[in-house]
Amino acid sequence: MTEQELIIGLKEGDNNAFKVLVESKQSLVYNTVLGLLQNVEDAEDVTQDVFIKVFESIHQFKGESALSTWIYRVGVTTALEFIRRKKRKKRFGFLSPILGEDNEPTLDLPDFQHPGVTLDNKEKAAILFKAIEQLPENQKVAFVLNKVEGLSYQEVSEIMKTSLSAVESLLHRAKTNLKEILKNFNNLTS
Repeated sequence: MTEQELIIGLKEGDNNAFKVLVESKQSLVYNTVLGLLQNVEDAEDVTQDVFIKVFESIHQFKGESALSTWIYRVGVTTALEFIRRKKRKKRFGFLSPILGEDNEPTLDLPDFQHPGVTLDNKEKAAILFKAIEQLPENQKVAFVLNKVEGLSYQEVSEIMKTSLSAVESLLHRAKTNLKEILKNFNNLTS
């Protein structure tokens, strides 16, 4: 099934087209959402929400970008909405204390296995993902799409609906901020 046939099938409400869409784009959506949410269960739920939104809003897809770019955009938006809802619910409860009860440094590392992380790098990746979580929203999205998902600057700019120079700037600031966050973490655990 070509992308055009898939889009037509989705717009006609064809369940087979929806099945093909989910099978072909599920890992793309899940990996991106997992990189942003850093929680397996939340990523699974949000991935399902993304496909429901895609199916319900396929008529809004104008074909100005690739279908996968539009799906990335829906995925990122849905994940960010989930994060905002979660933060609103918890307000400041989402911040885990840096010092435990015995005043020993602790780090609440995300307990998940991102598909792109090998077992021997899991601890380092968990620390990095915890640092990524602290980035401002746009920097986090740009960094995850480019460095975790391996998308080009052009693809990131299309998904984020921003210019290439803005993506370059976001990635530069994200790297600078991550270096500082990780340096501070290393100072805590030394």
